[in-house]
Amino acid sequence: MHVVVNAAQSVDGKLATHRREQLRISGPEDFDRVDRLRASVDAIMVGVGTVVADDPHLTLDEEDRRVERLRNGRPGNPARVVADSTGRTPTDARILDDAAETFLLISEATDEDRREALADAGADVIVAGEERVDLAAGLDALSDRGIDRLMVEGGGELIFSLFDAGLVDELSVYVGSMVIGGRDAPTLADGDGFVDEFSELELTGTEQLDDGIVLSYDVID
Repeated sequence: MHVVVNAAQSVDGKLATHRREQLRISGPEDFDRVDRLRASVDAIMVGVGTVVADDPHLTLDEEDRRVERLRNGRPGNPARVVADSTGRTPTDARILDDAAETFLLISEATDEDRREALADAGADVIVAGEERVDLAAGLDALSDRGIDRLMVEGGGELIFSLFDAGLVDELSVYVGSMVIGGRDAPTLADGDGFVDEFSELELTGTEQLDDGIVLSYDVID
């Protein structure tokens, strides 16, 4: 599976305020870039924290792109994936509607009643890991279901965990012209952080969009 991480951050590396409120960091040109990237993948992945905080839909904005996918024998919208160790996804979340297939990666720590409730709400529930989602096992299960190209949109805990597991192939970051600040504000890669072995990147492109810049990287094995 090929994994592409995409995010928008401030100049000081923040994804949102310390209150974890959703911010508009980029603009129309970058929104279109992200929509094109979404249209190119088989699935879009977020962590459960993003679902609880923002209730995203994770579908394409442009109808022409949905039509083109259908013409190519693909679903109109990419599938949606949530990493949700304990089954916290609300059963009325927009991500569980019928606009696209939705996979929930949970752990064995999620009780059976909750699994059934999420399945009844429209999720394809995949158990991967004991106390927390085992991302490598979860991505293998998605690959078995036909997901070959995965886009990850956050949040920082999920992105760090994917880097930590060596599962990221590409990284695209839009850097917006603002400073957010706040020691507790979420960053691109939260989690425990690296100490002595760091993920190495190779810069492959830059593109100025709106009032910011997109930095594109390949992850070096």
